[in-house]
Amino acid sequence: MLDYDKEADAYDVRRGGEARAAAAADAVLHLVPQRAGRLLDLACGTGIVTRRLAAARPALRVTGADRTHAMARRAAARMPGAIVLCDGRRLPFADATFDAVTTVWLLHLFDDGEDVRRVIADCVRVLRPGGVYVTTVDKAAAHDVGSDIDAALAARPRPAARDAADTVTSHAAGYGLIPAGRARFTGVGQGRSPRSTAADLRRGWFSRLPPGEPRTEEFARRLAGLPDQDRPRPDPVFTLLAFRKPAP
Repeated sequence: MLDYDKEADAYDVRRGGEARAAAAADAVLHLVPQRAGRLLDLACGTGIVTRRLAAARPALRVTGADRTHAMARRAAARMPGAIVLCDGRRLPFADATFDAVTTVWLLHLFDDGEDVRRVIADCVRVLRPGGVYVTTVDKAAAHDVGSDIDAALAARPRPAARDAADTVTSHAAGYGLIPAGRARFTGVGQGRSPRSTAADLRRGWFSRLPPGEPRTEEFARRLAGLPDQDRPRPDPVFTLLAFRKPAP
């Protein structure tokens, strides 16, 4: 997993900034009922999406939560008094506190599938009957946009997708949730260039190969041979799934 304390300062700039945040917030709110009174944005990061959720619906009381100190500090600067530092596997909230819980770009970060299950379980616990849980799924697959970069990296050994839609849906069903909708949004500004992809590959992204491993350098050389080294390829399109907690 990335060191998000180190990533916090440049996180928004490197990941599409306000344009991407606007697209994400709009898609999330499409799946959150208008009647919702309280929303928990778990893994809120810098709060760039969280703030937009709150601004778009003034009647919605939005709480952000993140486990990384640097991210939470940046979020708190955007939303004073509305950010909690906590682990998503052990939420510090009472049962049935929220009408909606969101995990945008969280589940894919876990190496252990059991952690994904635990996060979903605790999101369900703090969700009120009739409320909705909204989450991104298949994040890694969204970055495969059919570009020459994808072709160059096709043979790399990939980590297991802990946020696969079928896996998340199965976990949700195991806790009594019912599918309640789907939305998609463009990751504006996240199209990858060959040069930036090679740099990220050497940081340990996109594959199970460690930095410095000879095969990592072979894939980096393939990327270096592509044209237009600094031209971003198409932006990824992310998928959100919503699940409803049945009322008694």
